[in-house]
Amino acid sequence: MPEQVYNFYAGPAVLPKQVLKQAALDIVDFNQSGMGIIEISHRSQAFTAVIQETEALIRELLGVPGHYKVLFLQGGASSQFFMVPMNLLQKDRVASYLNTGVWSNKAIREARLFGQVEVPYSSEATGFTRVPQHGEYTVNPKSEYLYFVSNNTVYGTQFHAMPETDAMLVADMSSDILSRPVDVSRFGLIYAGAQKNIGPAGVTLVIIREDLLERVSESVPTMLQYRTHAAADSLFNTPPVFSVYGVGQVMRWLRDQGGVAAMDRLSKQRSSLLYEVIDSTDFYRGHAEKASRSAMNVTFTLPTRELEEKFLRETTEQGFIGLKGHRLLGGFRASLYNAFPLEGVAKLAEFMQAFARKN
Repeated sequence: MPEQVYNFYAGPAVLPKQVLKQAALDIVDFNQSGMGIIEISHRSQAFTAVIQETEALIRELLGVPGHYKVLFLQGGASSQFFMVPMNLLQKDRVASYLNTGVWSNKAIREARLFGQVEVPYSSEATGFTRVPQHGEYTVNPKSEYLYFVSNNTVYGTQFHAMPETDAMLVADMSSDILSRPVDVSRFGLIYAGAQKNIGPAGVTLVIIREDLLERVSESVPTMLQYRTHAAADSLFNTPPVFSVYGVGQVMRWLRDQGGVAAMDRLSKQRSSLLYEVIDSTDFYRGHAEKASRSAMNVTFTLPTRELEEKFLRETTEQGFIGLKGHRLLGGFRASLYNAFPLEGVAKLAEFMQAFARKN
């Protein structure tokens, strides 16, 4: 294995080097307390300061309005597939879901356990190669909310503009949150698993408008009510202390890099390097339609299985790790999250050009 390795995994994913170095120190001795961050009490003043700073940084970076709650939950983004309808959708009500990939498909199945679900748009029949443009679907005016996944990691598609509708927006932003500006006030709820752009795996960020906290039925278990965690400032039970700490460290790094605007510029630079190579030849075949291409996950295939095996073998030898595509799609996937170094993408693009010439 070469000395320099570039981590293209879709998640858990690359984290900033300086965050990893600081975490290595704080695991042993956090703030010269004589205790490591993974062993301090979640009720201690030390951790209270951590979680409060982490929330404040998220509010600053995303411009979260004051009448929204920022929650740190467990169970991953997959638990939000059922927590959203459990809290926001009554049995006799309807919600609308845009089906653009694996994760929206799973969310639709879970939501149907709790209420009526309509799917005004699906790209499943064409292999999830695109997301809808404005005007391609109609949302039932009686819908409690319109749910969508802003970026699709498996197929490499992304909403470049948020849906325009009178319905309240609910979004899974697990794989592109903090990579571009978002008007949070347009959403009732946003959630994201941490392990891509936010921090280490183990915590799920939920941003919810305060008035929605009281929609939940009394029959929903206490731990599955957003209002439970909102009332306790995410400390109703023991939170994933280290994961929350990690998010805080990444938020500090992100602020110091220039915030979301800087990440937006970088993500476009990174993905453009690879899409330019893909578009320059028919050797590489991008999965997503151009208008729907993701800046976070670049998906592509090669002409034959033999060439794909050779490409994977040689990229691994060069230190490009985690490029193998999702099992449902195959091919390759380069995940370019906020902490991914630009020089790593440039080196992969250079390798891809050389590989195409030789083969």
